[in-house]
Parts: sequence; structure tokens; C-alpha cells
Amino acid sequence: MEIKEILDLVLRVDNIWIYALIFFFAYIENIFPPSPSDVVIVFCASLSGLGKTDFTLTLISAVVGSTLGFMTMYFIGDKFGDEIIEKGKIKFINPANVKKVEKLFSKFGYFLIIINRFLAGTRAFVAFFAGLGEFDPKKSILLSLISALIWYSILVTAGKMLGENWEIIANIISSYSKIITITLTLLLIFYIARNFLKSKKR
Repeated sequence: MEIKEILDLVLRVDNIWIYALIFFFAYIENIFPPSPSDVVIVFCASLSGLGKTDFTLTLISAVVGSTLGFMTMYFIGDKFGDEIIEKGKIKFINPANVKKVEKLFSKFGYFLIIINRFLAGTRAFVAFFAGLGEFDPKKSILLSLISALIWYSILVTAGKMLGENWEIIANIISSYSKIITITLTLLLIFYIARNFLKSKKR
């Protein structure tokens, strides 16, 4: 289903199903990336600005969905992480991505969970590797909830304020995601290159 079809569906259903869709997309983004969850949530938030949906319920649906999605991937990583990596059972968890996120975790630790929602393309990996690395589950889930609350508060507030002009923030999110992805890639390359040069000097 394309994003336009999803948004058309939102306009046709009752409010309870809108909140269910928000929950679903916030949840599923942690399991099967990429997902257009941010765009869907901004659009749904814009409806609260037009009086169709409730701001608080929109925010709660997104935060709860995202946090439960994080918990799911955390416990998958904790219980089955080694087997998944070894057998390549999940498409996006491959050796290249494993190395990428392991480097980030070794450098940033729990801070990576706090900024989890602000990172494009690594959200599912962060939850999975937090579980695989046996990070404290209560602390990890609490930090994930805080991260989701901050991120979605920004999106839902922006969506409500912009109303019919919600696509402005959607375009900003798209550009932001690309910039963050490129920046993280460059930082990772720099980090690996620096460590490689240090090891050669020894």
C-alpha cells in the first residue's frame, strides 16, 4: 500500500481506527523498516488541528506503539539475536548493518537509545542490539519511551499547528532523514578510519 492510499484510508475511517493506524505504524517501524510512520502520524496530527482527531490520543497512540515496537525488537535481540545474525533470518540485519550498529553502541551506549527516534534508518537496529548487548531492559525501555515522547511531541504539535499544510513538515522530515543518514555514514567511516590508522601506528 502506497502512502497516498494510506492517507486516503485515514480520511475515510472512524477516529478509533485512526488511532489504531497511528499505533500500528509507530509499532511496525521498529520491526520492518522502512515505514512511512512519521508521515502518517504528522498527517493524522494535522486532523487534530482541523478538529477531527484528539491531540492527546494521537500522541499517546504514537508513543505507546513506538515503545512496544522497541520492546519487541529488544526481546528478539535478547533471546534470538545471535541465531538471527548467524543464519541471516532477518533481511535488514546483515553483517554490514551489524558492524555499523556495533560501532555506534560501543561509542555511545545508552545515549544511542535516547536519540533513537531522531536517527533515520537505524531505529530497528538500535532496539535489536540493545537486547543483543544485554543492556538493562528497564532502563532501555524507559529511555526509548522518553525518546519517542520527545520525537512524537514535536511531530504531533507541528502537524496540529500546520493543519492542511501538513506536507511542509513531511517534506522537512524527508530531508532531515536523508541528512541524518549521510551524516551518520560519514561519522562511522571517519570513526573506523581513525581506529584503523591508530592500529597501524602501533
